[in-house]
Amino acid sequence: MKRRKLFCEISPTTYRISVLKCQLIRRIQDLFSPTAFAKQKSDAPLPVCICKHNSLMRRKLGNVDLQLQEHKVVNLNLSAPSVSGVLIRPGETFSFWRLVGNCTKRKGYQEGLLIRGGEVSKGIGGGMCQFTNLIHWLVLHTPLDIVEHHHHDGMDLFPDYGRQTPFGIGTSILYNYLDYRFRNNTDQTYQLIVFTTEKYLCGEIRATRPLARKYHIKVENECFVEDDGEVFRTGDVFRECVDKATGILLEKQLIKSNYAKVMYDTKNLLITSGKSGE
Repeated sequence: MKRRKLFCEISPTTYRISVLKCQLIRRIQDLFSPTAFAKQKSDAPLPVCICKHNSLMRRKLGNVDLQLQEHKVVNLNLSAPSVSGVLIRPGETFSFWRLVGNCTKRKGYQEGLLIRGGEVSKGIGGGMCQFTNLIHWLVLHTPLDIVEHHHHDGMDLFPDYGRQTPFGIGTSILYNYLDYRFRNNTDQTYQLIVFTTEKYLCGEIRATRPLARKYHIKVENECFVEDDGEVFRTGDVFRECVDKATGILLEKQLIKSNYAKVMYDTKNLLITSGKSGE
């Protein structure tokens, strides 16, 4: 039986109406929420760097138009200053969209790559997922609590090219109702520093004092499996928490189990028959 279309799938107009409805609902929710959002910034970096990471801004993504990559660089250059320097004090919540705002053409944002409904698309302000991917990677190396995180679930859209972080821990965002948020439930202040160079989007997460623990992100059991004539990428991503003084493993937390359909040419992949774990 053919699936009945959702209202947002009927036409571009109904999709836009659905988006506006979701944006309005999020604004109302935040208006009446007791959440204290981080907004104060400081040009002076906090004294201790907890984690830093550089993310290559121009990457080969299958047959995607390279001009979209150049537009993404423009978009990242525009948005980075909106976040850089923000202080996340005890009890405060970081919200990406509340700092960056809507990425509109009027503000200078250009048409970049988007992932919509598991498919490659393009739109004004495209490429912001790379920004929240970077922030997410930094936050995973701290005791900060992630309170909103959306995945690009179910699809492996592009072959690996210079991958530095495990597959499956990326972020999916859409102004303003698909946000990336984390809360500081610790007793010290944290700070995000973000800037761009010619090649990289660079980020640091800093704090007022060193941590007694360190965090490692690892992937296990990663492989490509064939199931009913289709190829899937599987694997488990863990976060390990280690005591710095003793080296003792304090906690090993499963943060993502992947079972993503591979959407690119699989002829050069080492593929195992049957579902992972069977």
